[in-house]
Amino acid sequence: MPISLRDASSSDLLAITAIYRESVLNGVASYEIVPPMQSEMAERFSAIKSQGYPYIAAIDDDGSFLGYAYASAFRTRPAYRWMVEDSIYLGPEARGKGIGKLLLTELIRRCTDLGFRQMVAVIGGAHPASIALHQALGFEETGRLKGTGYKHGRWLDTMIMQRALGEGMSTDPDASIYPGTLFKA
Repeated sequence: MPISLRDASSSDLLAITAIYRESVLNGVASYEIVPPMQSEMAERFSAIKSQGYPYIAAIDDDGSFLGYAYASAFRTRPAYRWMVEDSIYLGPEARGKGIGKLLLTELIRRCTDLGFRQMVAVIGGAHPASIALHQALGFEETGRLKGTGYKHGRWLDTMIMQRALGEGMSTDPDASIYPGTLFKA
């Protein structure tokens, strides 16, 4: 199944909302309990895109929307502006086929090209497949928060993983260019 990656657009919001809804209802990647409406997903999409963060869609050769990945602020304090948090969501039919790896690889590349220095993954439910995906792409475990969520009748841990992007912390960043200009210091 040939997969293409492209920038996600507002025309993808129906598919994005449906995939996220399924993940909220059946998975542990998100600790939301009630899936947000498409209008809320549109606001979130707009907030991420308006800040210049990458938001990527995976499409099969028939044009079916398979999943998406995006980077966003890890925290909104100015000193964090060099770090992004990744998020990846796949439709059930797309899981276990390497599509998550394609999306994350592209997300890492784009974030590195933009000048970010660190990427963090906050993995709800300490999901083994997500942990394996991140490990395969150079992320290391940096922490585990125990019993952080209660969903589907059980307590869930949250795994924190991190990887350096570009020069990481080996050099000082240039605050005069993106992402240095994301937040007022």
